[in-house]
Amino acid sequence: MFRRHSPHGARAVSQAYRPGSRSLARTAGFTLIELMVVLMVIGVVAGMVTMSAAPSPQRELRADADRLAQLLSLAREEAQVRGAPIRFEADASGFRFVVFRDREWRPITDDRDLRPRPWASETRVAVDRPDGRRVLEFGRDLVEAPYRVVLQRPEAAVSIVANGLGAFEVVD
Repeated sequence: MFRRHSPHGARAVSQAYRPGSRSLARTAGFTLIELMVVLMVIGVVAGMVTMSAAPSPQRELRADADRLAQLLSLAREEAQVRGAPIRFEADASGFRFVVFRDREWRPITDDRDLRPRPWASETRVAVDRPDGRRVLEFGRDLVEAPYRVVLQRPEAAVSIVANGLGAFEVVD
């Protein structure tokens, strides 16, 4: 009725679950080296995220150029739809679009996309056209000569290249 257990089997089982046992201590937590490696990896990843999220002058200028390229494309299409020329005007503090209406150039203020806008920081704008004109004007023509708009700041420069068919590309 009663079974007798071997004394060696009972001892082996009781030692495996003993709190001061070596086998239990090795599986209970992390070593100091493992914790240091994890903290080092977290530090490197945090540094990379901080560096990529920090605003750089080139990234800021590129964002302004991307926005302007989209607005130039929109202004070109709007001039064709309205049947009235639209001109791009810029200075160091910002830019705007003006439309030729009632025999004069008038700022576009009623359009939320083509409204006057400031630059993120002081910007010099140069228009480089094959005909030598420094004015950027969109009309009813579907095809025009290719040109380049250069945005410059003391620490960076970016160009918007227009192919003359309505496509605008930002290049560094």
